[in-house]
Amino acid sequence: MWVGGVTGDAGVPHPTISEGRTPVPVPNPHATAEQVAAARHDPKLANVLYHDWEAGSYDDKWSISYDERCITYAADRFRAIAGDADWPYGRALELGCGTGFFLLNLMQAGLAAWGSVTDLSPGMVQAALRNAERLDLGDGRVDGRVADAERIPYDDDSFDVVVGHAVLHHIPDVEAALREVLRVLRPGGRFVFAGEPTRIGDRYARRLGSLTWKAVTTVTRLPGLRSWRRPQVELDESSRAAALEAVVDQHVFDPDDLAAIARRAGAADVRVATEEFTAAMLGWPVRTFEAAVPTGRLGARWAMFAYHGWQRLSWLDRHVLSRVVPRGWFYNALITGTA
Repeated sequence: MWVGGVTGDAGVPHPTISEGRTPVPVPNPHATAEQVAAARHDPKLANVLYHDWEAGSYDDKWSISYDERCITYAADRFRAIAGDADWPYGRALELGCGTGFFLLNLMQAGLAAWGSVTDLSPGMVQAALRNAERLDLGDGRVDGRVADAERIPYDDDSFDVVVGHAVLHHIPDVEAALREVLRVLRPGGRFVFAGEPTRIGDRYARRLGSLTWKAVTTVTRLPGLRSWRRPQVELDESSRAAALEAVVDQHVFDPDDLAAIARRAGAADVRVATEEFTAAMLGWPVRTFEAAVPTGRLGARWAMFAYHGWQRLSWLDRHVLSRVVPRGWFYNALITGTA
């Protein structure tokens, strides 16, 4: 999730349209079988195809919003690893912006008045710019570019802070991307990345997700439960997307190794923390279940159960289990450092 030449390198031609202040290529949401086959051997092409594919439904899939719930979540993630001594910053950049979840919510929380969103997926950049416009952040305050994190298309010393959420594990060369981050940061500027999967956390999360998917898609074949089953064409589409996701996810991280990568890139004041242990064990089955049943089948009571359950287990993880469970067992890694 991460201008020049990158979409061409990925082999996906996109005619250009004007979106907001910045020309953004038109996404290709319907990958051909040939493109999917090629993407199995090209992680950047896989990222373009997969995230273009997901752009229209991504916010719903991951329960992303731009209200107090996610504003608080984003700000808490930032402060958990970086504190707020330098808050607010001047200009902010997001790598792998997706639909804009992290930066747009951080801007609403007061992190920065001006921001730039970048992603390798044209569909995601478009979605982020639309969300910025809807949130009244599009009046010259947010620009967007299709960009490769290993070759960030901004000048040296352009930003006071660079952020990203669940992006580093998609980038083939993380150290090269962090060197680029340090290049575009002003001296003393800070980067914050959150939502990166740990090696152990990814193992149990994928296992729980796989078991949940198999259980739901099997049980909903039974008479009387078929109304809980998504149409087969949608399940087949999910399976095709999952095949790309296996290529898109390039890395899982050991916390100490992630810190070492940042230091090799030249970062100072590097810190890594982890979070979500029992919360991840609830969250992944919940999200998988939601993806397996028809849209709208689950109501507000389910949403409240999922959200409050995650909140309570996150509290347990943060205040109790973090004292006794090795940090590498937690699912999410957060990292910060300075230029």
